Order: sequence, then C-alpha cells, then structure tokens
Amino acid sequence: MKCFSRYLPYIFRPPSTILSSSCHTEADIISTVEFNHTGELLATGDKGGRVVIFQREQESKNQPHRRGEYNVYSTFQSHEPEFDYLKSLEIEEKINKIRWLPQQNAAYFLLSTNDKTVKLWKISERDKRPEGYNLKDDDGRIRDPSTITMLRVPVLQPMDLMVEATPRRVFANAHTYHINSISVNSDYETYMSADDLRINLWNLEITNRSFNIVDIKPANMEELTEVITAAEFHPNQCNTFVYSSSKGTIRLCDMRAMALCDKHSKFFEEPEDPSNRSFFSEIISSISDVKFSHSGRYMMTRDYLTVKVWDLNMENRPIETYQVHDYLRSKLCSLYENDCIFDKFECVWNGSDSVIMTGSYNNFFRMFDRNTKRDVTLEASRENSKPRAILKPRKVCVGGKRRKDEISVDSLDFSKKILHTAWHPSENIIAVAATNNLYIFQDKVN
Repeated sequence: MKCFSRYLPYIFRPPSTILSSSCHTEADIISTVEFNHTGELLATGDKGGRVVIFQREQESKNQPHRRGEYNVYSTFQSHEPEFDYLKSLEIEEKINKIRWLPQQNAAYFLLSTNDKTVKLWKISERDKRPEGYNLKDDDGRIRDPSTITMLRVPVLQPMDLMVEATPRRVFANAHTYHINSISVNSDYETYMSADDLRINLWNLEITNRSFNIVDIKPANMEELTEVITAAEFHPNQCNTFVYSSSKGTIRLCDMRAMALCDKHSKFFEEPEDPSNRSFFSEIISSISDVKFSHSGRYMMTRDYLTVKVWDLNMENRPIETYQVHDYLRSKLCSLYENDCIFDKFECVWNGSDSVIMTGSYNNFFRMFDRNTKRDVTLEASRENSKPRAILKPRKVCVGGKRRKDEISVDSLDFSKKILHTAWHPSENIIAVAATNNLYIFQDKVN
C-alpha cells in the first residue's frame, strides 16, 4: 500500500470561506471532483453551481524531481437556479457531475450537469488583444467617420494572461427526472446522460435532439420497483455501456443489438445471503456508483457498506468484495433515522487498476490494494494538514477496550463525509472532497 503524504501546504477552500474558515454555506459544499485525461487539470463543482479548475504548475528547475502544486486556474458559474413553471418545481444549480473531453488543441473542453441541463464548456487562454481599429477607439466607442483620415491595420498587443470559460453547447429539455450520471463515449463524438428512469444518447455537436437508449419507466408508476443510479460507457468499446440500479444489479448493454437497449446483454447480481437479510437490506444494496477499470476488463460498484469488483465475463458474483465500514452494520437504524443511509459514495481506480479508493464518514477514506489485499483508512482533516506530513492510518474500535490511536465507532461524526474522490490517471496523486474543503495528497516523496 502506498504511503500518502500531504502534497500541498494548504487546503483549497471556496472564496466565501477563505476569510472565515470555521463556517461555510450550503452553496460551498463540493459535489463532484474530476481530473482531466492528463492529470494536469482538476475540476470541482459545488452546490452553488460553480466550477473551479486547478492547474498543476510546471516542475521547477531547482527541484526537477518534484512537480509543482495545483493552483486555481479558472472559476466560473456553470449553472444558475431555475424554476419549472409547468411543474412548479425549483431546479437546483448544484453540479452533479463533471466529465472532461480529451484535449484536441490549445483549449480544454468539459461537460457539466445539474439535475436537468448538461453544458459543454470551452476553457481557453488569451494573452493578446487586438488594438488599432478603424471604426472604434481604444475604449471601444464608435468613432465619428468624418474624423477618420487614414486606414489603420489592427495589431495584436500582449496582455496579462486571461482564462475564459465560454458555454459552447447547452443540452436541455431531455430529462423529466434528475440527471445522476454523464459519460463521454470512447468515440469522443457522443455522450450519454442518465436520470432515474431513462438514459439518453447525445451527439456533442447536436443540442436539439437526443436518442433514448434505455427506458425503465413502467406504464403504471405504482409498479415502479427500481431506479437507475449510475451509468458509464466502456473505456474502449464505443457500443458498450453499463447502468446500475437501486436493487443492487448492474446491466451491461450493447447498442449494436438494438436501438432501445431495454434488453441487456449481461446481468450482474450477487445472490443475497438469507442470514444477513434485514429491514435495511434493500436500501444498503442500492448501488451508488459504477466505474469501468482503465483496461475495460473489470468494473467496480459501490453500495452503502462495500466495494465490489466484477469480471465482465462472470455475472453471478463479484470476484472481489471489500468491506468499507462494516462496523456501521449495527448502526443502520440510527443511520436510517438521520438519512445518512441514503448517502451516495463514489469509488475510483488508480491508474494501473491495482488500488481502489472510496470515502466514508468522519472524513475517512479507504484504500484497498487488489494485489496484496491490504487496506488502509486515512483521514482528510485540517488538524493534520501540516505540509509534507505523512498521513497516519486510522482505526475504528467497535467494542471492548479502545487503544490510544483508535477512535470509537460511537464517536464518528456522520456530518463529515467523503462522498467524492478522484485519482490522477497516471500518478499516485489523489483529490478528496470533504464538505467544502478540497484536499490533495500524493504518495511519499523521498
């Protein structure tokens, strides 16, 4: 298991909490975290509809073995609160998901979505401005044509670097229910958006038309037994995607078989152990996240208590199951009463698919090494935020005598939860969102 140390000498906080670090507003809570394909950029979205992009500084000539820090590159308002007058519903500005497109030129492109609308954003740099117009003066005011006595050729003058975010496409009015997932296809021409009952396929160039590829809405809504919780395209097969359900099942679909993928190609489900059956079984079996491995051979699912790794060639059971916080099994009743049992935790692979990471409560996050079968619990907190400090493993005491370095399960703070994490695509650098703070760690540098 890699030893992680703090990579940055500070914690990123949203603008409204920098002055008052002890408090934050609901709008400041980070709702998604995503590295781009090179790992040079890291984007976060929050409940206030803002997207903050961090850029990795170039390596220093004095210290070539150490890469630079991540610093704020661009901040923009992606979504605004809206109101659906037809249904008398407020549409939150909260960013549910961010997905990067591969870089094709000097600009960067990303998709961001709230509950109803997906937007394609272009992030570009500008360090020159045109000057010397004929019909406008330097302040942009229109000149009197009678004062123009000679023809000037406009020139580009250097200016301070400015990063601009412009919306290039707006994909709206296609979802009746709340969007929970977006995923870019490996052909980089299409992407899909999934809500509770339907999945739509979009072309990145066309905003007024999408194709419905999954529809699980029953004719009578009283017969509804499950909803779609997450969906993702295969990393290198553009015709294949999976979606998970609140019943703990995963369906793999092939778009070559039929236009409407209501009939799945593969159905992944683990038989329930009758001895573990309880009132909460159906709630805790609901899958909150599904991710293909980078190789495309495996997929990982996260439910409330476990992370499971599935081989795409074996549908009847997962090949690996990791207990994230099994000590909470005895606390399910109180977690149900405070609604924490409905929290949706995400999970991520490292670049080589050998380690997986997911969040927990008390600002803990868990890592599982698939090769050595070792696991570790680490904490993202401002108390242990000294620069270059090595993160010490944490242990939770379930009962009996508690050791000095352990924390009792009764002392866990369920208001502090790590739902969103991201792993650099090629290096051991991780980003962890803890409420309104963003922590970035890297493995130990000698």
